[in-house]
Amino acid sequence: MRIEGRHAVVTGGGTGIGKAIARALAKEGSKVSLFGRRAEPLEATAGEIGAHAASCDVTDPLAVAEAMQSACDRHGPVAILVNNAGAASSAPFARIEAETWRATMAVNLDGVFHCCRAAIGAMLDAGDGRIVTIASTAGLEGYAYTAPYCAAKHGAVGLMRALAAEYGAKGITANAVCPGFVDTEIVADAVRNIVAKTGRNAEEARGELARMNPSGRLIRPEEVADAVVEMIQSERNGEALEIS
Repeated sequence: MRIEGRHAVVTGGGTGIGKAIARALAKEGSKVSLFGRRAEPLEATAGEIGAHAASCDVTDPLAVAEAMQSACDRHGPVAILVNNAGAASSAPFARIEAETWRATMAVNLDGVFHCCRAAIGAMLDAGDGRIVTIASTAGLEGYAYTAPYCAAKHGAVGLMRALAAEYGAKGITANAVCPGFVDTEIVADAVRNIVAKTGRNAEEARGELARMNPSGRLIRPEEVADAVVEMIQSERNGEALEIS
């Protein structure tokens, strides 16, 4: 797919991986719309790259529909959707409350569903579209103490494969990019959690997470963004690309 001039929506676009993806798409000439809950970083990133910013909680289908309409009013029909918004927490399975389970599913899986539903009509009308979901290696294997997150990310990967099977013949591809531990605020939160619970220092905690990636280092957000751009430009469909 040609990215230049096409309208791309990036959720969770104000910081971290989403910000890197938004920058990469803008550099390729895309008209970018950013969705996110925190107005300040969202608007800062939008101002930096000349994007449209729409405050939006992806767990709320009505808010997603309104944000999508606002984005399309500004930049025209959406051709590219990058589902990046997500959240992670950790706890032993026996201590996980139903509210924590539901909240994790709402952001990491339900949000993907709501955004895909809001974007798919325009893609079908055009006979062309790209959906890329930022999942995780947790969507390909299991990690201890993150049962809700693993389950949600497995679901997100499965949803992409289902959409690929249903819409591939109609010109729409759906794929997942599955990074390991990325140097973002989510990892910073994990580091603080490890320090608080184990007494190790921050450097030791970061090293422990980095060693869980086969590369032995934390992934840069820009590496994920490059993979997303490459996937959008390709004809790949129904894949779950691991970056670790």
